[in-house]
Amino acid sequence: MATTQLPRTSAKRSTVALKYSMAVSGLIMLGYLLVHMYGNLKFFQGQEAFDSYLAGLEDLFTPYLPHGGLLWIMRVVLLAALLVHVYAAMTLWQRNKVAAGYVGGKRYHTTKNRTGVQRSYASFTMRWGGIILLLFIIGHVAQMMPNWLSPGGASDSKFERVVNGFELWWVVLLYTIGLVAVGFHLWHGFWSALTTLGQNRSATRLESWSTWASTFLAALICFGFLIVPFAIFFLGAGS
Repeated sequence: MATTQLPRTSAKRSTVALKYSMAVSGLIMLGYLLVHMYGNLKFFQGQEAFDSYLAGLEDLFTPYLPHGGLLWIMRVVLLAALLVHVYAAMTLWQRNKVAAGYVGGKRYHTTKNRTGVQRSYASFTMRWGGIILLLFIIGHVAQMMPNWLSPGGASDSKFERVVNGFELWWVVLLYTIGLVAVGFHLWHGFWSALTTLGQNRSATRLESWSTWASTFLAALICFGFLIVPFAIFFLGAGS
């Protein structure tokens, strides 16, 4: 008797594949954030050290790579990770919306799971936090590019552009809002990525080591990035 096989779902449309793609792309961007944070802290070593560390990356692995080759590889990998992350997030959100019973823009009502750990503030703000984060990335890249967007005054020195920008209260405020969004996104996202990749085996979230790891990482990155603008604005560093 012949059997009929159901059509196979392509990998790019598979929910499992999308979750894995989102987890891996998120971890790639997290790795970049840690390296970027380390580079930012060179601000406290002075203008020469801060301005020269990026130039050092441009010549890394030469002559095996051309001048600036490593930076372009990093840019391409990060852009690909960002696009994959956004695509996976939007696709999964749309599928979850359908599965949750949204009709006419409203979700069905239930009295269950009011205090479940999945209803944390970070998990509920992942989508809007991600949008804020995307706008923050665009603005931050424009500010750091040579004289594209230069609040406080343009300069050929990255050190001077950072000081000029973070001497303005509204720049510090917007930067802080962006970093808070980063922190909440990481807090839930890192835990979720480890869970997706099978590294979270605890019965509850509070018992999981990944919960404490995600909290530590979120706090570390928020503190590591905010210490420079706060030092400039409140303590006059770099002036």
